[in-house]
Amino acid sequence: MPVPPLTRGGAVVASGAALALLLSGCGDASTALSDRQQNVRSTDSNVKMTDCASECTGELDGAKYAIKLPAKWNGTLLLYSHGYRFAAPAPPNFDPVNTNAQVSSTDNDGTGSDPLSINLLEAGYALAGSSYKSNGWAAADGVKAGTDLHAQFVKLVGTPKRTYVWGDSLGGLVTELLAEAHPDWVDGAAPMCGVLAGPNYNFDAALDVAFAVKALIDPQLKLTGYTSQEDASANWQHASAAVQTAAADVAGGGTAKALFIGSLVDAPTATQTYDGHDLPSQVKARVEAVLTALAFGTSGRYELEQRIGGNPSDNSNADYASRIDTAEASLISTVGGNVDKLQQQLAAESTITADATARSAFEKLGDPTGKLTAPTVTMHTEQDPLVLVQNETVFAARAAAAKRSAKLVQFYIAPPKTYSETEKAPYGAGHCRFSDGQRLGLINVLDGWVRHSIFPSPSGSAGQLGEGVDPAYQPGQWPVAESS
Repeated sequence: MPVPPLTRGGAVVASGAALALLLSGCGDASTALSDRQQNVRSTDSNVKMTDCASECTGELDGAKYAIKLPAKWNGTLLLYSHGYRFAAPAPPNFDPVNTNAQVSSTDNDGTGSDPLSINLLEAGYALAGSSYKSNGWAAADGVKAGTDLHAQFVKLVGTPKRTYVWGDSLGGLVTELLAEAHPDWVDGAAPMCGVLAGPNYNFDAALDVAFAVKALIDPQLKLTGYTSQEDASANWQHASAAVQTAAADVAGGGTAKALFIGSLVDAPTATQTYDGHDLPSQVKARVEAVLTALAFGTSGRYELEQRIGGNPSDNSNADYASRIDTAEASLISTVGGNVDKLQQQLAAESTITADATARSAFEKLGDPTGKLTAPTVTMHTEQDPLVLVQNETVFAARAAAAKRSAKLVQFYIAPPKTYSETEKAPYGAGHCRFSDGQRLGLINVLDGWVRHSIFPSPSGSAGQLGEGVDPAYQPGQWPVAESS
């Protein structure tokens, strides 16, 4: 199924239905508010709290946590869920394993000393966040950690007048799962760059990338069943070198192969490093996106298969021939590629069938239903090489199917048209590449919606989020739907 180019405009959900919700929320003044509603709408900016002192940091069932309290509390708890962390040093950077608590997107160690956390504390928010009991695809551990930490906060500090859950990447998935699991205390949700299409959709896409790399560039690449973390990393390193060598070989057809592989999953043509302003930059961006996907398709897949006892991913029904649209085919042809021949090479490669038990187990670790109970605002970069922006399309469709579109607003952040490879994109291109102002603005518009029934339309909220908000943008359809 051809997918619209990523530069086309609007999947903002909820306009008409949300207006009805807004009007009903501001209805008859004689309607009695419940105790919870009164708390949520409270304007008290100096809520009583207990200083948790030495207990503001600690560990709950193997997960480190941290709580940071403002000088004056506005009654709101911001409960943060962090993104994916490799279970062992892994590509592309092989950084040491991180098990720190984290109270905001840019907090590295649970101290809340980063500018974003400081600004939120100065605004009166209490911050809390934790690591998870395990690293890797720890979505279920993340939900438990968030649940435990909320209870710990209530015990040590006091009951919040309102709680907003927020998080990045895998933490965006955890955020939505927390909101669905705990409507009794979650009053608003802000998943950022979240894996909101769920686990199997995203790992199927990673398999598609690895499958095409194996078929077209690196026949030695192992797709599943790694024997160790070292085995998985070695496969990535070999494939990474092969992809980069191929991409530089215009005359030999390698450049066309790199563009073709990226097109199969609608990988972005700009990244944090490469702005895609010309063809060489677009090729580099696609290579970066392919290698990013391969890191999770190797090291990430090894950890996952150990966790669930087998391979959950499948491309046995993938219709690769329908995935390259006219514009993509033209670009591939421009660098000397022949789409039909490349498709024939893919067709000659043996496909992968999922272990049904593992696939089911993966989904049970946490897959959003779209049954929203609290106001939910999502934010995604338009050019995300890891968690494709089309995750938002799937999530919006699930909310619509559950008749909950009125509780969902989606923001998209566009990058500047040009930026240097050394300075990189300030926002809009790259995974979870947002400015502090955009993150602060997201919390502010959620707060306005929850407390004051101010519906945060993307066009009307652009001033609060600052540069980059693109109200007309619409991601395409999920590119791998036929194999899910």
